[in-house]
Amino acid sequence: MHDLKATGSHKNLTESEYYTLIADLLEREEIQNLKNFRHHIMTTRFQHSLNVSYYNYKLCKVFRLDAESAARAGLLHDLYFYDTKEYTKSSPAVRHSKHHPEIALQNAEKLSALNAKEKDMIINHMFPMTFAMPKYAETYLITLVDKYCAVIEFVLPQPKRFRNFLRNKLHRHAEQSL
Repeated sequence: MHDLKATGSHKNLTESEYYTLIADLLEREEIQNLKNFRHHIMTTRFQHSLNVSYYNYKLCKVFRLDAESAARAGLLHDLYFYDTKEYTKSSPAVRHSKHHPEIALQNAEKLSALNAKEKDMIINHMFPMTFAMPKYAETYLITLVDKYCAVIEFVLPQPKRFRNFLRNKLHRHAEQSL
């Protein structure tokens, strides 16, 4: 496998302990298929999942939590295969942000045996939108890491594109307000 990097990191993840924990999942076609879906405007669902997986793993190592489960759940937390915009248009009554963790968990259980922490991290990574209280410290961390990764994915890869996006949004908002 070629260099594998998390957004914001220069480290080749294939040369790390982290990689040994997720290599079996990365080989799965379902995980590779996440490369076909845009995510958070500026990235793919695969890259986002890798980012969440890696940074969740690193943070759990710092806090001496279950870093292996954190790495695996991070890679699986957004394991769904539909376009988010199309879903929102076709099912406005059922919010994607509340619904996709259930689908991700169902898909993840088809790929790998999951422990209780992994299941909790996947199903509750959108807390507090999902309303169920996380049971583990690792789950609280993944909720924060998921949001952090969304921000870095949006800003870091193409800062000029981000500035233009913001400028256009603000301009449209200002025109609508008049």
